[in-house]
Amino acid sequence: MDYGREVTFGYFLIPNAADPLLDIARDVERRGLDSIGIQDHPYQRRFVDTWTLMSMIAAVTSRVTIFPDVVNLPLRPPAVLAKSAASLDLLSGGRFELGLGAGGFWEAIEAYGGPRRSPGEAYAALDEAVDVIRKVWSGERNLRFDGTYYHLRGAHSGPLPAHPIGIWLGVYRPRTLRLTGAKADGWVPSFRGEVKQLVDMSNRLDDAAAAAGRDPAEIRRILNVAGQITAGGGSDGMLRGPVSQWVDELTDLAVGYGFDTFVLWAEGEDQLPRFAEEIVPAVRNRVAEERRRSS
Repeated sequence: MDYGREVTFGYFLIPNAADPLLDIARDVERRGLDSIGIQDHPYQRRFVDTWTLMSMIAAVTSRVTIFPDVVNLPLRPPAVLAKSAASLDLLSGGRFELGLGAGGFWEAIEAYGGPRRSPGEAYAALDEAVDVIRKVWSGERNLRFDGTYYHLRGAHSGPLPAHPIGIWLGVYRPRTLRLTGAKADGWVPSFRGEVKQLVDMSNRLDDAAAAAGRDPAEIRRILNVAGQITAGGGSDGMLRGPVSQWVDELTDLAVGYGFDTFVLWAEGEDQLPRFAEEIVPAVRNRVAEERRRSS
């Protein structure tokens, strides 16, 4: 299913403290990519804090969109998270989106003072968090929310974001896909080699949106593409091969399955330049051609 959205491209920046992170971010923008996604694992000792890094990237860039890919909700309370998101969006001129996850690595979360939650509890907390965040972005005063995990008791919202920030859920389970279809603005899974599983989840998301009375086209599909661009002509599997293979497969994911954003997650100094210079323009052209043919 092609939802006709503009196809955009990003880079998955691993926040290793030893890497020249701001230089990489500038390079991503200079090469014309549209976004930078940053994973959020505060307990990882080799990583800088994701929120601090996003703020610094916003300060040294002027065009690229920044988003957490995805926020570790159990360690970032949603009301304060919403305030931080609105502030960063305002200060960056509307260049922020909110990727949000239910949590994982529970022992590490607990070690950092966060709660250990069962899958059902993590789902329920994520559901509540979406409501809390939207309330804090509403511009209203005397906000009230009485949930099992989160509360608002007379809170005032502000400042307002510079643009309507999207809430993109990084989820995989049937219940959380139903939540995404009912409440979220986007879905941000990671591809790790199994396309059938990805397509099945996308179909579940479509069904969930329709069941909630929404058009599935309303929901953005942002895919972290873990793979490797190779120099040879052979293939080691999906998104593990030469440029021509990547162009074919990303085009198919866009016009065949409705994904609109592809965030490169690959190791090697040559991967970003090859993606930006050889794959991105070719996919844009191919998607445009496919859409002209089908119109």
